[in-house]
Amino acid sequence: MKNKLIYLDYAATTPVDPRVAEKLSQHLTMDGVFANPASRSHMYGWQAEAAVEHARKQVASLLNADTREIVWTSGATEANNLAIKGVAEARQDRGKHLITSHSEHKAVIDCFKYLESKGFEVTWLNPDSNGEVVCEAVRAAIREDTILVSLMHVNNETGAINDVYEIGRILKQKDIIFHIDAAQSAGKLPIDTKTLDADLISTCAHKIYGPKGVGALYVRRRDGFVLPAQIHGGGHERGMRSGTLPTHQIVAMGESFEIAQVCMSDEQSAIFKLKQMFLDELIGQVNFKINGDVTRSISGILNLSFPDKDGQTLLSALPKLAISSGSACTSATMSPSHVLKSMGVGDDCALGALRFSFGRFTTEEDVISAADMLKSVLHRMT
Repeated sequence: MKNKLIYLDYAATTPVDPRVAEKLSQHLTMDGVFANPASRSHMYGWQAEAAVEHARKQVASLLNADTREIVWTSGATEANNLAIKGVAEARQDRGKHLITSHSEHKAVIDCFKYLESKGFEVTWLNPDSNGEVVCEAVRAAIREDTILVSLMHVNNETGAINDVYEIGRILKQKDIIFHIDAAQSAGKLPIDTKTLDADLISTCAHKIYGPKGVGALYVRRRDGFVLPAQIHGGGHERGMRSGTLPTHQIVAMGESFEIAQVCMSDEQSAIFKLKQMFLDELIGQVNFKINGDVTRSISGILNLSFPDKDGQTLLSALPKLAISSGSACTSATMSPSHVLKSMGVGDDCALGALRFSFGRFTTEEDVISAADMLKSVLHRMT
């Protein structure tokens, strides 16, 4: 169908998979499993608790983790806050030096800015020109008083993949806590906590076809480490995160993680082919620059700059195409992307950047139609 509305903003959020929506709907009403999982005095509560614990197994399975290492949160933003602020509070007697990068999601950056205001010292790393925070930069930044390194697995704007496995090995030797924001990678890249030396991993449901408003933090079980709660109340989640658990959302997250685990390899291969098809439609037809390295990025994210063009103007000229001029959390601002700036991209290219992200329900027809729309607009602007 020509000029239909096309969704290519999967990095911002994904539509809920119908199989996941069906599971969610079974845990809302009186004829389903709707109760408070903490209500342990009756059958309704027992059923809800069983459903939540089954979902915990599904999430743990995707990460090859123990179920006791999964803590429910309201999303990756809360998981990041719990991890970063919790470690700072728990280990400040050992030192007050922290390491992160300028290319992180705002949910991480703002946590570190907050901790700076509380007397912690932060080393802010820059990624290389491909968007990757290299291992040697991390190694060089480590000090005797370093207590935490927090880096994303996959960048939400460029799709760049950090070598978290090698970084984890470096940090384990130094007994430094390693937190990974895996919002963009869980269910898309293998994450094996038995071989990945990460202490804390943030995930969420809505990036892999689950509902918004639910996530989880992986907290490695290790002697002498207790993660202090940042939300206090009834002592839920082994004292790390209080609050009544949303049974329906948690069950849906578990289902989305199980589906992702089963189809990950084939699905990501198919999505990469769609991204390459989109590029092939543009090559030789319009002037553009790839921000990052297609071969060293996740399959579903493509960030392109169009020299001498304004990203916001391009967006306005493409009303039938759902894309982004940056991350969804910062796209309302008119300033250049902080991620692209940290990579050394100039203002002209950064302001003319668009992010295209492909997913489970993207079709070849969508890709070709989107490329045609973009080419048509760019040709009119020349």
